[in-house]
Amino acid sequence: MQKLTIVEADLDDPKHQDAVLAMVNAYARDPMGNGQDLSESVRQALIPGLRRHPTSLIFLAFDGQEPVGIAVCFLGFSTFAARPLLNIHDLAVIPAYRGRGVGRRLLERVEAKGRELGCCKLTLEVREDNHTAQQLYWRVGFKHAASEAGTRTWFLERRLEL
Repeated sequence: MQKLTIVEADLDDPKHQDAVLAMVNAYARDPMGNGQDLSESVRQALIPGLRRHPTSLIFLAFDGQEPVGIAVCFLGFSTFAARPLLNIHDLAVIPAYRGRGVGRRLLERVEAKGRELGCCKLTLEVREDNHTAQQLYWRVGFKHAASEAGTRTWFLERRLEL
């Protein structure tokens, strides 16, 4: 690895646009993603959609000029804490760079941004079978979300078709 740098993406910068598309597509191709490339329609809509979303925060990891990782985050709000929260929607590192500290560095940058913004917590979802990612999250201090009664929180979805 040359020199790993983590930057907040500027979606008006064509280099950052290309890096975001490349990293999200690499994640989509991965078995922990969808196992297939993004469709052309999603590729065309991704950058404009992220630009329109007012709470998007994206961090890119570069080894020299090569993008090697990404954290796509969105600001939310905790009604129980009356403060913002930062959700890590996607965290991905290309296979050749896994186990080399890239994911940890991305998470550190996300945490620093969350603190800067006064966030009360970071949140994320992880697949039950993604043990490698889970180990990273445990090491940097994430834990299962639980209520005051100690019960786990579930993450559910209902897809909406256009």
